Amino acid sequence: MATQSQFQLLRERRFLPFFGAQALGAFNDNVYKNTLVIIATYHASTYTSIAPGTLTMLAGGLFILPFVLFSGLAGQLADRYDKTRVLQAVKVFEIAIMTLAGFAFTLHSMPLLLGALFLMGAHSTFFAPAKYGLLPQVLGEDELIGGNALLEMGTFVGILTGMLLAGLLAKMGNLSIINATLLAIAALGLGFSLAIPPLAPAAPGLRIDLNLWRSTMSNLAAARANRVVFLSILGISWFWFYGILVLAQVPLYAKEVVHGAEDVVILLLVGFSLGVGTGSLLCERLSGHRIEIGLVPLGSLGLTLFGVDLYFATPATHPVAQLDWLAFLAYPGGLRVFADVLLIGVSGGLYIVPLYAQMQRLTKPEVMSRVISANSIWNAIFMVVASLFGGVLLGRGVSIPMVLLVCGLLNFAVAAFIYARLPEFLLRFLAWAVARVLYRIRVEGLQNVPEHGAALVICNHVSFADALVLSAAVHRPMRFVMEAAIFRIPVANAIFRGMKAIPVATAAEDPAVREMAFAQVLEELRRGELVCIFPEGRLTADGAIGEFRPGLLRILREAPVPVVPVALSGLWGSSFSRRYRGLSRYLPRRLWARIDVRVGAALPAAEVALPLLRATVTALRGEVP
Repeated sequence: MATQSQFQLLRERRFLPFFGAQALGAFNDNVYKNTLVIIATYHASTYTSIAPGTLTMLAGGLFILPFVLFSGLAGQLADRYDKTRVLQAVKVFEIAIMTLAGFAFTLHSMPLLLGALFLMGAHSTFFAPAKYGLLPQVLGEDELIGGNALLEMGTFVGILTGMLLAGLLAKMGNLSIINATLLAIAALGLGFSLAIPPLAPAAPGLRIDLNLWRSTMSNLAAARANRVVFLSILGISWFWFYGILVLAQVPLYAKEVVHGAEDVVILLLVGFSLGVGTGSLLCERLSGHRIEIGLVPLGSLGLTLFGVDLYFATPATHPVAQLDWLAFLAYPGGLRVFADVLLIGVSGGLYIVPLYAQMQRLTKPEVMSRVISANSIWNAIFMVVASLFGGVLLGRGVSIPMVLLVCGLLNFAVAAFIYARLPEFLLRFLAWAVARVLYRIRVEGLQNVPEHGAALVICNHVSFADALVLSAAVHRPMRFVMEAAIFRIPVANAIFRGMKAIPVATAAEDPAVREMAFAQVLEELRRGELVCIFPEGRLTADGAIGEFRPGLLRILREAPVPVVPVALSGLWGSSFSRRYRGLSRYLPRRLWARIDVRVGAALPAAEVALPLLRATVTALRGEVP
């Protein structure tokens, strides 16, 4: 497991040039797009007769359209060829686009300017699959969270600084400076891309399908092949729906609702972008350098809570005079509004980074870029729908604060839909909360858990929280076999069912349940999954490790998989153990105590004997067998 900071990646050639190229791409996209929109808004008569509002909508649509049209082809190219070469070709294309844009500004030609904007959308379309597909090739699995966090931080900083520079350039109005700036950014991005190390093509035998419809449908089908990946894509797309809907309201919210000047708009946009960057970077620290989908529910909870609070934080009275940013923060409710926008951004970072990393981890390398291009298509569709949805609400007289409230409530409904179909997200959140809030979990020997393939995990049984602690400690999903009496505990039963735990009983208690449990365990092992058994058969009543029951030997006879011994220490005496009786057992005890999870070397099935296995677990716990 990685222990170095994610910022260490910025010192390495495998990441730094790529990071610079992608950040500058996002930067230039937004410098050009926003310069065009601002100039067209305030100097429309010298460029076109189209109304400024219509022109803004047209510009947004032209930039997004290539994602729908060309993402299928872009994904195939990134899988078929070296992603480094694809990125470099796109950067050369960017210089050509900026040259065209320079002529268009000089000629005051709105058709050419819009054409260049469409081409910049195409530039981003072909860049995205190679960008996100490159990460799993150059980073280890334990670096994916940090790499994606830096990527999202760089993207949003590029968007923010691009918007700010666009405002400055548009205000200056010097076309020579505008043209030179756009070309310089593109050239610098090309320079970074030329330093990216070459990579082996993921699918060198892939046939490129130039039919845009077929290639798009093929990529969408590749994304649907894995249910978890597809739902992750929908989750990412929902974030862009939410983000576009919220960000689209910021200028009008600042101007018409809180009577703020232009710098209040900038303040709120800076707050959102800084929040996304901060939330993205927090992912690595909160997840312990690994992909932790338990952060996704935490992020979605924040998107709902702070989105709804933004409605209630809106000042009830309007100021008499227009507020600058300092006066806005001092005005009743102003600081709370800024905090909500900032925390929406933080929540968004916590939400989206694990989803990107999850998508990359679970997608086969040979179809990675095509799946990512499918993600781009869904993102574009959700963004268009968000724009139309916001326009319909405002057109029907819904107030801007009410639109923000609707957005927060919709987020809750979408989150409930996704987590009902992927309960492992919520369960990982519970496991993460146990690991980070209730206890301090220290793991030793995690490398002994196989990354792939079937294995039987054997652990001593100390408390009702054992399964959550083990889930937090071990990255791979596990199916837990647990006592049927525990499985039936109210409330906990819902958690155990979500974990797909397997209830088991003794032959005397319920032979049918026992046989069903054996059948389920064997099925999971044959599918290559991890199965965890507590071989004592019940919670310890005195803290000591009891005798191991022979059921696991029957499993190994039919499915001779490796056996991984694990020992838990520190949970005895907690509220979840059986040390205390009566009502006193429910008192909070040993909160934030250190819990040790020690994993021993895997044993071949042929060498497993109950006395040896019990002695191994006892020794791992630091006791003399």
